[in-house]
Amino acid sequence: MSRILIIEDEKNLARFVELELQHEGYETEVHYNGRTGLEAALEKDWDAILLDLMLPVLNGLEVCRRVRQAKNTPIIMMTARDSVIDRVSGLDHGADDYIVKPFAIEELLARLRALLRRIDIESEQNVSKQTKVTYRDLTIEKENRVVRRGDEVIELTKREYELLLTLMENVNVVLARDVLLKKVWGYESQIETNVVDVYIRYLRNKIDRPNEESYIQTVRGTGYVMRS
Repeated sequence: MSRILIIEDEKNLARFVELELQHEGYETEVHYNGRTGLEAALEKDWDAILLDLMLPVLNGLEVCRRVRQAKNTPIIMMTARDSVIDRVSGLDHGADDYIVKPFAIEELLARLRALLRRIDIESEQNVSKQTKVTYRDLTIEKENRVVRRGDEVIELTKREYELLLTLMENVNVVLARDVLLKKVWGYESQIETNVVDVYIRYLRNKIDRPNEESYIQTVRGTGYVMRS
């Protein structure tokens, strides 16, 4: 579930956008001024921020600038000011997109989906460019598909390797069994999700050491995660 921060001082509009986002399955949080909005933006992790330009206490451009100094969180700026200068200023301060009020909620949702898709694609491309993935003392050399724990080479089957790589490339992300099936085996069906449990057991037998906590943690009723 994507987490969206809404910073908008028009309470009726903020509530309307919040309800529409929740209806679409997003998790939301709303702030009505720039100061508390900035604090929330910096203190928590968000998949995107919907940011009004004309905010009390701290204006949207300054909020955008400060967020961009600290994070790469995608930002869509919302404003009634639609001059070219205003649009350019918002984008130059770090906004990723710009929508003019009044807007159709369908357009805002479409822009948000497009932005999140683009970020996902860029993230996947960045991951694919990495030649080495590390987690604690585990290392995967992707070019030659070698897995090491410290200096020890660990022999894995193709599926075990792909499963471990997927988990290590998504540290702190809980991956459901059906998601792992799709990523590693290419299965859309949830019928055979127990195969994931079997291969997790194989992996644990090879990468874990006796009397130590397993690298791969079980999230009951959901799936698995490797936590930093």
